[in-house]
Amino acid sequence: RAWRPVRPAVVSTRSAERFAERVRVRRRLTRRRAVVAGSVAAAVAVVGWVLLGSPLLALDVDEVVVEGQGTVVEPTHVTDVVAAYDGVPLPRLDTVGLRRQVLGVPGVRAAEVTRRWPHGLRVVLVSREPVAAVPDASTGFALLDREGVRVGSAQEPPAGLPVVDVPLDGDARTITAVLGVLEQLPDELRAELVGVSARSRDTVRLDLADGTVVEWGSADRSALKGRVLLTLRATEAGRSASVIDVSAPTLPITRS
Repeated sequence: RAWRPVRPAVVSTRSAERFAERVRVRRRLTRRRAVVAGSVAAAVAVVGWVLLGSPLLALDVDEVVVEGQGTVVEPTHVTDVVAAYDGVPLPRLDTVGLRRQVLGVPGVRAAEVTRRWPHGLRVVLVSREPVAAVPDASTGFALLDREGVRVGSAQEPPAGLPVVDVPLDGDARTITAVLGVLEQLPDELRAELVGVSARSRDTVRLDLADGTVVEWGSADRSALKGRVLLTLRATEAGRSASVIDVSAPTLPITRS
C-alpha cells in the first residue's frame, strides 16, 4: 500500500475558547475556595482568642457573687480564694478545681461555682451552721454543726442554741447520737428545749423549759419518740409529769 501523510487534527477556534474558559473558571473557584478557607481559619482563630486569650471574657473579682454564707463563713475568705483567678478568661477557668478550694474555707460544708457571663462567678455555699453548744473548759462553749464538726467558739451559748452536756474528748458516738436526736426533734419540742445531756449514746436526756426531764435513750426511732412525747404532753398525765421516759416509745413511762 502506498504511504500517505497523516494530517494533524484541527481544533476549531471555538473549542479552544471553551477550553480556556473552563480553565479560567477552575482557577477562579480554586482561588475562591482558598479565600473562604482562609477566612474561616481567621475567624476561628479570632473566636478562639476572644474565648481563651483576650480580656473580653476575663474574670473580674468585683463581679463575684457569694451566697449562702450563713453565720459562720466569712465571705472575704471565699473571695480571697477566687481572687487568685482574677483576669483568667472564664472559658478557661477550672470551676471544679475552684470549688475544691472553696470547700477548704472554714465553715463551708458544700459549694457550687458557676460562671456569670461576661466577667463574673456565682458561688453558692452551704455553711456548717451550729446546732449545739458544748461546754469547753478552754473557750467557754464549742459550737458544733449537725455532723459534729466544730465551727466556732463562744464565751456564752448563742441565743436559741441548745446547750449539750457531753464530753468533747469522749466517745464520738455519744455526740453523734445527741446530734441525731436534735436533727429529728419536732419544731414544737425544739422550741421548748433548754438543754441536752448524755453520758453514752444510749442515755440521751432532754431538759424542757417547764422543768420536765425527758429520758430519750438512743437516737434510734427518734421520729416515733418525738410523736409519742408530743401526744403525752397533750394529756393530763403528761402535763403533770416531771419525768417522761420515751426510750421505749411503744411503752412510754411518766413519773411525777
